[in-house]
Amino acid sequence: MTGLSYRTTDPATGEVLETFATATDAEIEAALTGAHAAYATWRDVPMAERAAIVRRAGELFGERKDELAAIARSEMGKLPAQGVEEAEFCQAIFEYFATEGPSLAADQPIKTFEGGTAVVQRRPIGVLLGIMPWNFPYYQIARFAAPNLMLGNTVLLKHAESVPRSALAVERLLRDAGVPEGAYTNVFATHEQIETIIADPRVQGVSLTGSERAGSVVAALAGKNLKKCVLELGGSDPMVVLDTDDLDAVVGDAWDFRVFNAGQTCNANKRMIVHADLYDDFVARITERAAAMEPGSYAPLSSRRAAEDLDAQVRDAVSKGATLHAGGVLGEAPTAFYSPAVLTGVTRDMRAYHEELFGPVAVVYKAESDDEALSLANDTQYGLGGSVFARDEARATAMAQRLEVGMANVNSIAGEGAEIPFGGVKRSGFGRELGPLGMDEFVNKRLFYVAD
Repeated sequence: MTGLSYRTTDPATGEVLETFATATDAEIEAALTGAHAAYATWRDVPMAERAAIVRRAGELFGERKDELAAIARSEMGKLPAQGVEEAEFCQAIFEYFATEGPSLAADQPIKTFEGGTAVVQRRPIGVLLGIMPWNFPYYQIARFAAPNLMLGNTVLLKHAESVPRSALAVERLLRDAGVPEGAYTNVFATHEQIETIIADPRVQGVSLTGSERAGSVVAALAGKNLKKCVLELGGSDPMVVLDTDDLDAVVGDAWDFRVFNAGQTCNANKRMIVHADLYDDFVARITERAAAMEPGSYAPLSSRRAAEDLDAQVRDAVSKGATLHAGGVLGEAPTAFYSPAVLTGVTRDMRAYHEELFGPVAVVYKAESDDEALSLANDTQYGLGGSVFARDEARATAMAQRLEVGMANVNSIAGEGAEIPFGGVKRSGFGRELGPLGMDEFVNKRLFYVAD
């Protein structure tokens, strides 16, 4: 099957800059054959040698950060400074796994009561498929590829159709770092070809970051074919503010994180739950920040469709009684601009209550008590991250311990770093990336026993 579904479209203008043909079935078969052949040798390369290549890849992310940022801006609208920051984070991720990988993958002795010596080994399992989204076109690849290349697995990478230049830039970077032919291969695959890849006996696992719909399809295919999968499917993270000595600082952090990457961050603070004592001041101050966002000071969303979908969610809420305090203006077609907004009065009969708002919209809720705040925080189908802010750390900790999430934070919106595991529960998916847990997903935790 051929076509031109992979394309670079500048969301700031709507102009199609470049198109790419999807892979032929013969090219997919060649990629599978190459990845399987590469695994046979890559897995036996000493880990110290693999680490040197992974570390070099990180260095290249740093050296090419301006180029990578420019590509991301042209494809999904990311502000240049944020594109540079993303490339630098990739550098840190590759460096972390190059440095810590040998110890994270070391044999783990276990106590035996039968005599002999027993250890759990962490061995590679083979070819893996990564299906990655457009919102962080480099970071999403890095957190999947770095630990698995360190382990000795090989990677087929299917990126979002809207960021083909980013996909090719990473493939070229890894090749320049010394990753051997076949050990990392970009594929411009169709949906039908993805199904073929997952079903192929040479492929041992699949990792997807994306929508619930895509996650359910991939999980079903993985289950049908008895393949391990990791899913990160987004979230509607609560940020609970109980009290504070510095409301301006909390509001500033809340707003900056909510509109970072044009609000297109999976673990952004999409639901701000504020104690009644602070609520009016919080709304007033965050509205001031939204009103100050002039055209030209914020990035477009990733596509015109994304902007229109977000606008429909907000308009649904307003039509049912919610208050739009600032922003919420959809730019003229074919651009993808949407002015950062503040929304209150959202109730259960509105789409905005249940759905993820993947764009720069801060939804603020009032809570009369700690119990009401916790109830609101957990009243969601998602469970990626969440945070609680309070002067009394013990009070905040007690609530954060009860958040139904994969990442709970106290007096910080999100703990982030190459060493910090990332992932969720409920409909936010399962499995973890980054940190020690990021090297523990696609491995054969093999028992190795030697009798006395």
